[in-house]
Amino acid sequence: MAAAKRNLSDGVPRLVMRVFYQWRYFRGKTPWDTNITPPEVVELIEREKFPSGRALDLGCGTGTNSIYLAQHSFEVIGVDFVGRALEMARRKAQVQNVRVEFRAADVLAPGEFGKAFDLILDIGCFHSIDPSGRVRYADNARQWTHPGSLLMLYAFFPRKFFGRSIGVTRDEMEKLFAVDFVLRNYADDGKSAWYRWERK
Repeated sequence: MAAAKRNLSDGVPRLVMRVFYQWRYFRGKTPWDTNITPPEVVELIEREKFPSGRALDLGCGTGTNSIYLAQHSFEVIGVDFVGRALEMARRKAQVQNVRVEFRAADVLAPGEFGKAFDLILDIGCFHSIDPSGRVRYADNARQWTHPGSLLMLYAFFPRKFFGRSIGVTRDEMEKLFAVDFVLRNYADDGKSAWYRWERK
């Protein structure tokens, strides 16, 4: 009974988040969706020549970064739990004439994606997950990767976002990921940070 109550309570914040994001996309009020691939990702792909392979874009939104990766010869799966965003992503991919598989999925649920990914991209998904779900996220990231895979993650430091506490500290990140990943690159601006985790 206690486990059932805990699982139910874990799901409440996710349900609230899903409704919130559905509403924001429906209203067109999505300031986080810039339609621009971050320069940190461009640096990795174009200047550092990270080899193309299988990529998973977690919290893909309207697909900007999924499409960018597909344009650079990656086999891409983009996942989000906001149906409206996925509809927009599919239309954008069609206009750009690229193939991306967009799926409705929760990043905390063990997904069946076939073989492991060479690159996982998360730009602003992890930091909005309730702390009780972050261990599951880290476990999924381990299962979805192989030794040498890269998890590239952008996250806010703790703050309020539309009245809700989000964000994560570097120490919290290292406690969650350092068992299975090595931090290869880190950069922050005092408000948010980029992490490059390489799977052990």
